[in-house]
Amino acid sequence: MKVKPSPKRGRVVVELDRKDAGLMAGFETAANGRSAFRLKKILVPVDFSDCSRKALEYAVSFGKQFGATLLLVHVVEIHYGGALYGPVDFPNLERDFLEDSENRLSALAKEIRGRGVKVETQSVPGRAASRIAEMAGRTDADLILLATHGYTGLKHVFLGSTTEQVVRYAPCPVLVVREKEHDFLETDPA
Repeated sequence: MKVKPSPKRGRVVVELDRKDAGLMAGFETAANGRSAFRLKKILVPVDFSDCSRKALEYAVSFGKQFGATLLLVHVVEIHYGGALYGPVDFPNLERDFLEDSENRLSALAKEIRGRGVKVETQSVPGRAASRIAEMAGRTDADLILLATHGYTGLKHVFLGSTTEQVVRYAPCPVLVVREKEHDFLETDPA
């Protein structure tokens, strides 16, 4: 399978080889020659990093092409270790982080709606990978589109890979956008 840029700005083309024919079992191309893929909801985990922003640009393009709704999700992960300088009010801290996350997601959603894409947002507490997979199932997401920083070695050991866990447990297909890769997406100036 190859994903390439389309001659139309902000769109992509998915090419399948004969060996990929099994992926299309049960699908037929529409009479107008357009893809039979039907994406209604794309879940996009957002951590507000540049890498996450790059994945969001891909999601916007898919959203435009398929008329899909983007569900932007930020998972607030609080690590409840002992406080170094005294007691910490973790419930208030979590509430403040969730409120900040909701404000930042609202700003992103407003920008994306201005580009003609339907958007929903949600901030949730918990472990990122499990909450993302759970939300994909609960919201009937057709696709999860997320970024990976591509950590290796000790960074991977200590930071783990949320993306790897999402791919492993997601109830739907997952498209991973690497931080440093050959880009095929032309960003829309609007």
